[in-house]
Amino acid sequence: MKKLLSLFGAVLLAYTPLYCYPALIMLDRIVAIVDEDVVMQSEVSARMRSIKAQLASSGQGSIPPDDVMTSQIIDRLVLENLQLQMADRGGVRISDSELNIAMRGIAEQNRMTLEQFQQAILDDGISYVEMRDQIRRELMIGRVQKSIMRGRIQITEQEIKNFLESELGEVITADEFRLAHILLATPPKATAAQVMSVEREANELLARINAGADFQSLAVEMSAGQNALEGGDLGWRKPVQLPTMFSDIAQEMKTGEVRGPIKSGSGYHIIKLMQKRGAKAEGQVEQTEVRHVLIQTSEIRSDQEARELAESLREEVVGGRNFDEIAKLHSDDPGSALSGGDLGWTRAGIFVAKFEEVMSGMETNEISDVFHTEHGYHFLEVTGRRVEDFSDRFKMGQAENYLRSQMFDEELESWLREIKANAFIEIRT
Repeated sequence: MKKLLSLFGAVLLAYTPLYCYPALIMLDRIVAIVDEDVVMQSEVSARMRSIKAQLASSGQGSIPPDDVMTSQIIDRLVLENLQLQMADRGGVRISDSELNIAMRGIAEQNRMTLEQFQQAILDDGISYVEMRDQIRRELMIGRVQKSIMRGRIQITEQEIKNFLESELGEVITADEFRLAHILLATPPKATAAQVMSVEREANELLARINAGADFQSLAVEMSAGQNALEGGDLGWRKPVQLPTMFSDIAQEMKTGEVRGPIKSGSGYHIIKLMQKRGAKAEGQVEQTEVRHVLIQTSEIRSDQEARELAESLREEVVGGRNFDEIAKLHSDDPGSALSGGDLGWTRAGIFVAKFEEVMSGMETNEISDVFHTEHGYHFLEVTGRRVEDFSDRFKMGQAENYLRSQMFDEELESWLREIKANAFIEIRT
């Protein structure tokens, strides 16, 4: 019976008019074959929507015709595809946490929270998922490009030295300063009495700041400077970009220091150095020489027993027994035990937070109390402190990065032409 029903169904199907079936709808199609991968029409359409939204939001007067944009978009997607295939072969991956950090960074550049940025994307008619995918692709491509360019761009030590000796090199590698500024203006054609009054007011204001009053709040309230509403913040500037009267002073100041009143033709100024960065600022590295003993729990030593052993060993050291000897015999840190617990000269940020906290609060040659970290129970001794000058090395790094960035775009274009010429590409428009 089942066979008869199957036969009847086949006959019925054979005699059913074709127009009874809906027309086929094309959901997607291949627009380009790129080596071992393809570019789909959906990718072209998504990129078209994104670019049109960006052009519209930037106030672009006229948008190029779709056929012109389509050709350019396909060409760009082909190059991206080639680089993404390289990233895949090289094992390049972008984690969700890295992607989230990048998305927050983009939002901050646009002065938005991540939620506001997400809503702005949706308002432009762009899928947030598509945007995340595009950013992930760009991050992967960026890593591939940097890796390839490191091998292609070679800069000699002599080129770096020549650059540092040039006028441009001095400007590029100069430290940067972030100043906050308050101006108490004198009236045009001010009398001597008026000038003295403003000077007195400036000294009173400086006294308030030195007593703990908030500089930025006072700038908003009292400054006649153009940056008053930003708390007097002048932003990051190199010495040549600062007003001449501030330039030399800023280079002598320590972070957080306030100077003034400084007289000029427009009135009296008070400045505060909020931050500084560059070779002099960051090249002077505070280092600490430290040694420690680590006692860990194990299958035969409980947490309580580990703590008690660490306390006992510390008491022996305080009582006069040699630190080196205790560390060699008992420390569970294989990297330092053989050298008497010595961790060498280190800078801040190397160790776990609790270890850093204890170390930074110690006097030289003082034995710390026993403390606990995720590694176990420690006690330590700071055996020396110094400031190491890495400013020359820092400047050379700055110079190399600048020279590399100057050559990057030209070398990148050359490389992109090469990989495109050596690839199998078939455009199906």
